[in-house]
Amino acid sequence: MRYMVGVDVGGTFTDITLVDTLKGIVENHKVSSTPEDPSLAIMKGITEILTMNKINPEEVEYLAHGTTVATNALIERNGSKTALIVTEGFKDLLEIGTQTRPKLYDFFAANPDPIIPGDLRYEVEERLLSNGEVFQKLNVEQLLSVISELKEKGIQSIAVCFLFSFINSEHEKRAVEKIKEIYPEVYVSSSSELVPEFREYPRLSTTVLNAYLGPVMEKYMTNFLNSVKEFGIKTEPYITQSNGGIISINESVKAPIRTAVSGPAAGVVAAKNLSKQTGYNNLITFDMGGTSADFCLIEDGEPKISMERSIEGFPSRVPMLDIHACGAGGGSIAHIDEGGALKVGPESAGSTPGPAAYGRGGKKPTVTDANAILGRLNPDKILGGRMDIDLDAGKKVIEDEICSKTSLTVQEAASGIISVVNANMSQTIRLISIQKGHDPRDFTLVSFGGAGGLHCASLARELGIPRVLIPPAPGTFCSLGLLVTDVRTDYVHSEVKIAEPKAMTSVVEIFKDLRTEGEKALAKENISEENKAYELVIDMRFKGQNYEIPIMVDWDEIQQDSLEDIIEKFFNEHEKVYGYARKDGTVEFVNYRLTAVGKLPKAVFKEEALESTIPEPIEKRLIFYAEANEPGVFETDIYKREQLRPGTKLNGPLIVEQMDTTIMVLPDQDVEIDAFRNMIINNS
Repeated sequence: MRYMVGVDVGGTFTDITLVDTLKGIVENHKVSSTPEDPSLAIMKGITEILTMNKINPEEVEYLAHGTTVATNALIERNGSKTALIVTEGFKDLLEIGTQTRPKLYDFFAANPDPIIPGDLRYEVEERLLSNGEVFQKLNVEQLLSVISELKEKGIQSIAVCFLFSFINSEHEKRAVEKIKEIYPEVYVSSSSELVPEFREYPRLSTTVLNAYLGPVMEKYMTNFLNSVKEFGIKTEPYITQSNGGIISINESVKAPIRTAVSGPAAGVVAAKNLSKQTGYNNLITFDMGGTSADFCLIEDGEPKISMERSIEGFPSRVPMLDIHACGAGGGSIAHIDEGGALKVGPESAGSTPGPAAYGRGGKKPTVTDANAILGRLNPDKILGGRMDIDLDAGKKVIEDEICSKTSLTVQEAASGIISVVNANMSQTIRLISIQKGHDPRDFTLVSFGGAGGLHCASLARELGIPRVLIPPAPGTFCSLGLLVTDVRTDYVHSEVKIAEPKAMTSVVEIFKDLRTEGEKALAKENISEENKAYELVIDMRFKGQNYEIPIMVDWDEIQQDSLEDIIEKFFNEHEKVYGYARKDGTVEFVNYRLTAVGKLPKAVFKEEALESTIPEPIEKRLIFYAEANEPGVFETDIYKREQLRPGTKLNGPLIVEQMDTTIMVLPDQDVEIDAFRNMIINNS
């Protein structure tokens, strides 16, 4: 496998990474995103990067891309016309939910409206007991009547979720069979196949989301696949999942909900690979693009996985990398609120019209405009000279929208915008670290995304993070992550058991059954036996608790009756999360999770010899640094990233410019370039 291509679709730009695995060469490219049809920008970017490198499409042997189609469909509410079939008496569960307020102290904050309205939610007679026994048989005649009515209404997708179907899927399977028999063209999503685990509302919500997205993703994937084939690329593309792995297009159509945060997930996977490369095992990833900033914690080389995530306010019970986002991107709009305070985000200028300084007609002040005014962003051109900067337009919108409503000068307003957006991002880092028992001072901040380089040094200084690690192409880092990942499929079984020796025999059998399912899935992806691996997790809790903690185990532990070791792991993790562990308490096993991993060929990067070179700056600028230990104006050296060779060491303040981003180093910080051309900013 020689040529590998990864594509990440963002709100502002679509990033493409091309790797020549024989020569160890990495090429990067960016094009403006096309939200009306993401595949247009994807194919434009692939065409341009292959043309620039004189590569024929048929020479591409691996293609993967992260997609925002699912997320955008939920945000914009333009999914398919979907109906729901549930157990009699439960059609309003989708609206009742958990009765938890979205904002604890806001009595007027409303939950989002259900995706499926009441008139498209149907009940059928059937009932299982909590142990899976059939209490009332499925009323097939009633079911057939419902299906016929849905067909007459032109429903595009149907979600099926019966009570306790995660224990006994007999009724759901029968319902799906009848739907496909009578209405074969409709998309069907059943809870027992998608997310067979307990907690009724999250299972229902996940099934509904999946059904809502199914036809939309199916159409998009079909069009994308056809475009790739017409272009001449013979290999079938992979799609990134929210768990950080990839999967074939056909499999992704069955469970589109698993792709909901696929773009940010790819960046975390790239950071995990960077952890192995550099030896920095504890990382906080910082991905700042045009619309938002995403953060994830990697401990001991492994990113955190969460089962408690929500998408647009709806629970989604599928494994996702524990990525937390805040509305802080280069395009985030600054404004003065009703109380006279300066706020930034979450609304973004996006790619159209974009920041005013991009010269595309933007009328609102953004973070990018502020960075340009402060001289941190090149005041003339960016993207390697491909895009002009209209500094006067950036100044005008800040004057009109901020200065006219305050006593601030343009310079003060721009500095204030940066301070506010940095404070927003610092709070999110505290959320994933300090509030979960981790000290940021024990971690390295990995900065990527087109806008991250201008803010990472300030965030590290504020939070006491000792160093910042910036890869050679941070602006296209997410697309690189698609070239260093594996196939991953997830399976789960729910069964509450007391954690005692006699339970272990049953636990082993559960994992064997899950492994069998995983083996079948990897076989479909043509993964050879030597490249198969399996990761095991048991969700555990103290008896009486309502929430579980995932504990990683291995085959030896569950087969050699290492129960005490597993419980000790639980105690240690419980103490880290909650601050205590009641070691005389009764411990329960709740969910048993297995991830089947198919190891794929990965992009390999060359390690270079270190040189003691000190490059000459291409220019100097006077820049005000409010974040410095002693705030003030400093004469700042400006460098091109390609000037910084392995072994280069420089002292701040300085600015480093490259095609896909701009990096700012504060006074009292120093920079070194490692053997892989990673840039390391150290706090003094």
